This record gives sequence, structure tokens and C-alpha cells, in this order.
Amino acid sequence: MKKFGKSISRVVWFVSLFVCVAIHPQKSSAQNKSTITITYPISSTVWETNEPAELQWKTQNIDTSKSIRFFLLRNKTVVQELGRFKNSGGAMGIRLAKNVGSGDNYQVMGIELFPNNKEQIAKYATGFFSIRNREADLRKKEYELAKSNATPSKVTKKKTRNQPTPSPPLPKEFEGRRISYVKNLTFDSERLKVKVWDHQEEDGDIVSIYLNGDLVLSKHLLTNDHQEFDIELDSEKANDFLLYAHNLGEVSPNTVSVEITSDKKSETITLNSYLRSCEAVLISVKK
Repeated sequence: MKKFGKSISRVVWFVSLFVCVAIHPQKSSAQNKSTITITYPISSTVWETNEPAELQWKTQNIDTSKSIRFFLLRNKTVVQELGRFKNSGGAMGIRLAKNVGSGDNYQVMGIELFPNNKEQIAKYATGFFSIRNREADLRKKEYELAKSNATPSKVTKKKTRNQPTPSPPLPKEFEGRRISYVKNLTFDSERLKVKVWDHQEEDGDIVSIYLNGDLVLSKHLLTNDHQEFDIELDSEKANDFLLYAHNLGEVSPNTVSVEITSDKKSETITLNSYLRSCEAVLISVKK
């Protein structure tokens, strides 16, 4: 009976050893994963634009010699880069841009720079908090008051005969940047769905997208996640779809993967943008 008990004990010991060896690599992998957690601002925070802001964070498996890049977002759109700071756990004296308006839907996002594992980049976004721009609010009230007191003037328009308007020439520049048209696309529908994402590794690229000069995606921080939005084409002309870079991230140029889809067709393209030039495509509706 004693021999049988010893045999059982040995079996239990070997099974326990096997389980520990099998589980240990998983724990080691999880422990080596880099993480960022922003502990301030929090949901009850109210930043004033005329006062310096403060950030606090904690990390795991990110050396103190490394840097973290922080962005201010409103409705998932970047409104300001708050700065790049050494991984010291906090930063003070951050100046908010004067054009940051009052609102309760702001977030701060932090992204690890130059990670040891490029397949796993630590990033974190806070919950929503508030910002107050009292000067801008006062100017807005004064403007609305002046507008309500103003007497509207009657404007008469001359009637003109219906004449076909010639297609305007394609723009060669946009806000001082040279435009390069890289492709012509044709779809069977005026309404299209668009998805954009970072073509390479996430490095803090911020872009806007314009359709015929109108803003359709504003100051978007590119990640590997797909950002989706709709566009509507003018069926009477070739529509220019343009990528505008607000920065170059850590790797130049600013490269974006774009998927454009109708009910019957899908096209995936890559657009590049520098600070002195933009790439664009022409999109037409098949008649």
C-alpha cells in the first residue's frame, strides 16, 4: 500500500511539473508585454485653455530612456499633439492650443515610440473629460448677440438661363502643396464607403482627407484599425480625393492604405503625402 501511495505521489509531482513548464512561457510572454496607462486626466478633470495642463501615466516593460507621444483627441479626431516625453511618469506645463474649443468629449491618447517589439506597440486612450475655453466662449456669445441684432439686408439675384457649366481644370496645388494624381478610378455609384488605416507600423501619422476641396476626414490619427466614413461623388465630373499630411510621424512619408467600396466594386490603394506635396486620385461615376 505504501509503494502504491509513493507511485501516486510521483505521478502527481510529474503532472504538476509538466503543467508549470507549459504555463510558464505564456506568463513570461504576458509579463514582457509593454503597456501604458494614463492616470490623469480622468473623467472628472476640467482643463482650462489659459492654464498649463498636466499628464500622469504609468507603464510596464518600457524603459525610462524611451519616449511616449501624447495626442489630444475630440470625437476620435486629433486636435493637438501634446508632446513627446521621456517615460518619467508625468509631464507638466503643457500649453493647449488657442483654437481648442469648450467641450466634454476630449480624450488623451499615448503611444509608445520605437518599441522593442514592432508587432506590439503600447497605446492607451483615456475616457472622456472636459475642456473650457472661456475666451472663445465669450467671443462666440458676442458674435451671436451682434448677429441677432443686425438687420438682414435683402439681396436680389439676377435670373440666368440654364447653361452647362464647363468642368473646371484640375487643381495643381492645395494650400501651397503640389498635387500628384496617381490613379483614375471609376465606380457605378455616387455613394461610396471609405476605410483608411496606417499602411505601415503605427508611428503617430496625422492626416486629413479632402474630396473636391471639402474636408471629409479631419486630423485623423492613423492606426492599424480601420476608420470608416462615407463620401458622395459629383456624377458630372472627375472627383479629386486628396490626402493631406499634418506631420510625417516617425517614418517619412505619411503613407495611408485606402479602401473605396461601392455595392459592386472595391478598390484598395496607397497614398503618400509629404509636407510639400500631396497625392490624390480621381474618382468618376460610370454613366
